[in-house]
Amino acid sequence: MHEGDALFIVADTNSEVVLTALGALRCELAERFGFIKKGVYEILWVTDFPLLEYSEEEERFVARHHPFTRAKDEDLHLLESNPAAVNAIAYDLVINGDEMGGGSLRIYTKEMQSRMFRALGFTDEQISERFGFFVDAFNYGAPPHGGIAFGLDRLIMTLAETNSIRDVIAFPKTQSATCMMTQAPSRVDGKQLKELHILIEDDKQPKN
Repeated sequence: MHEGDALFIVADTNSEVVLTALGALRCELAERFGFIKKGVYEILWVTDFPLLEYSEEEERFVARHHPFTRAKDEDLHLLESNPAAVNAIAYDLVINGDEMGGGSLRIYTKEMQSRMFRALGFTDEQISERFGFFVDAFNYGAPPHGGIAFGLDRLIMTLAETNSIRDVIAFPKTQSATCMMTQAPSRVDGKQLKELHILIEDDKQPKN
């Protein structure tokens, strides 16, 4: 080390906490000391996410993304014996350190979806009771599929070089959770309530 250097030590039993803290610190220092060049866009694809992660609270493995994400073919043999070592076919698009979008390829066979649910600790009876309609739908066939969802507001915020998403969001909300453009929340038409089978006195009418 040299004069003027700084050393940061972060520790936790959960490595995710450490990595999140160090990542936030790195971004904060880069912003504070002007290391981020204006008008320059560094683009990065993040891949090889863990398919599952162990939850101390639930004492079982849970889906890192969601339980419909496909595992990498080369890791499938580890799903039952070492689920923590299985990587997902998932991806995030990062620009200048901020996530702009994320997605994955999905499970498209009944056998694989059942294996995934079992890896999450569900019994066959629980799978049938909670997800039977979904798993049974695979009997009719499903093509390989996937996708990605972009945070359009965040992308525009980055391109516009503003520090607040409120400057670019299409339908801004105030701190009181009201929309100045649509005047929501507002009174609901009685006909709409009847369509929803909601019966309530006029003076206690809910707002949308």
